[in-house]
Amino acid sequence: MDLTRQPPRRPSNAQVAGIVGLARMIDKARGHNAETIGEFKYGDDSGLDVEVLEFINMNAAEFAEAVAELDDETLGVMALERAQKGQSEIDAFNKEHLTREPQDELHERLLVERIAKYAPDRTDIKTVFASIELDDWGAFRDLDLTSQPPRSPYLRSVFGVAGTARMADKARAVTCGRLGEYRFGADSSQDAAILEFLGIGEDAFRQAAYENPNDDELSEWIAERCQKSAAEKSAFSVCRANVGRHPAHPLHHSYHPDIFDASGNYDQMRERLASRRAEIAPERADVQSFFDLQDLDDELSFGLTDLRRHPPRSPFDLSVGGLACLARMIDKFRAAHCNCLGEYWCGEDSGFDRAVLDFLGLDQDAFAEAVAANGTDEAMAAWLGERLSNKNEEDKAEFNQRLLTASPRNDRQQNFLLNAVSRLDPSRTDIESFAALVLLDDKVSFARLKAGV
Repeated sequence: MDLTRQPPRRPSNAQVAGIVGLARMIDKARGHNAETIGEFKYGDDSGLDVEVLEFINMNAAEFAEAVAELDDETLGVMALERAQKGQSEIDAFNKEHLTREPQDELHERLLVERIAKYAPDRTDIKTVFASIELDDWGAFRDLDLTSQPPRSPYLRSVFGVAGTARMADKARAVTCGRLGEYRFGADSSQDAAILEFLGIGEDAFRQAAYENPNDDELSEWIAERCQKSAAEKSAFSVCRANVGRHPAHPLHHSYHPDIFDASGNYDQMRERLASRRAEIAPERADVQSFFDLQDLDDELSFGLTDLRRHPPRSPFDLSVGGLACLARMIDKFRAAHCNCLGEYWCGEDSGFDRAVLDFLGLDQDAFAEAVAANGTDEAMAAWLGERLSNKNEEDKAEFNQRLLTASPRNDRQQNFLLNAVSRLDPSRTDIESFAALVLLDDKVSFARLKAGV
């Protein structure tokens, strides 16, 4: 979960195991695990987490490990088993936290500051939980789509329907008057199709998205109003993700009649795709759907390398200086520079990057500054200069061979590789190197994202 783009669930949310604070802590643990926790605090650094962890008899490290493996429902069962608390004890824990008012000068000051900043007319906000929820809402309610794009249309993090998270971003932007050149609701055929499928009005959705900046809580709001099955959501999403491809999917007539003209012709939609693609990236003949076009347009319009939408280049790519992993590292540093790194590791956090930096005699700060100042691979190669040119072909070949064939050296690393391959594709028993694992992870992860189901 990327907590730089949305807040964790409300502290008052008791959807998991009936315990307040638990759903929020799960979200923060996911952000902690993915290194996308932003400014939130997890575990021992959070007073609320400390109390929840104590209540369920777990520590922060083991809880984060469990979150990496389990879904909400299973985590709830585990928490109740570990807590060994009766319903009366859970009720007492919840009541104490739901009614707790600031007990010290810091929390009293935070409450006053948050009300003044986000809700100066509100006189009913008195508890610590209400203070936290106001701060979350205020920090994420307004989205400026003149300075950043909405999320990828492929994301299904809101109600399991492709395009809905993107529509929620646009709803927040239009509410605060910062929609930019994007279109929302009836002005967007994509949004209109989603709203019709959900059976929810444009104004109601806009208000709900603004009031619920967390995807799970917005999903809960939709679920109270829409009874679509998982199968129906999958069929709708697959069809929407393939709008623009040829030929039209048979289900397009049922779910997306908006893509056909009055005579039922699909050619007009394909022509629109080709025309728009020619405007923004005529060389990208591989872009065959409107979802792919939106992703590409978002990146080009804002000058981003967004590794939440596509992977970096392969570790086997030698296009920059003939050096393995260098092109990939450039992509990751570009993404990090625009806060679009996603779940990738960069610089000193990445074993591959550390090896490349060491081989070239660089530190990550200098490389990051160079990437920010040099927007093309050619410019980066020129900046690297003698660091690259002083390496002969034999040196590079030896380095590439060592890096691309690096394999587990102990049981811990071997177990890591085997478990990772098992999660991605258990049939790939031939994967023995970390470079091959990384490439498999890239391919499978983004294939799953773009599958539409």
